[in-house]
Amino acid sequence: MSTTEMTSKVEQLRAMEAIIADMSKAADEIRDEIKAEMTRRGTQEMEVEQYIVRWTAVLTQRFDTTSFKRALPDVYKAFTKQTASRRFTIA
Repeated sequence: MSTTEMTSKVEQLRAMEAIIADMSKAADEIRDEIKAEMTRRGTQEMEVEQYIVRWTAVLTQRFDTTSFKRALPDVYKAFTKQTASRRFTIA
């Protein structure tokens, strides 16, 4: 692939990523409007024609690695492993 072709590909990628970011922002705004309406109605579930929209609280339990590392650093170190990956960036 020539330098010109590579530049074109990078420009296409950046343009597509900008479109995706804009669309994602628009989707988030619509999602927030739906949530606001559900909050106004005081409901966690709504039937809207063929759709059922739910906005419910979910509780999860996650392991607090920061506190564990502080409390038992030797045990933490014994159970951690290094991994390798590749990162793609354009500057």
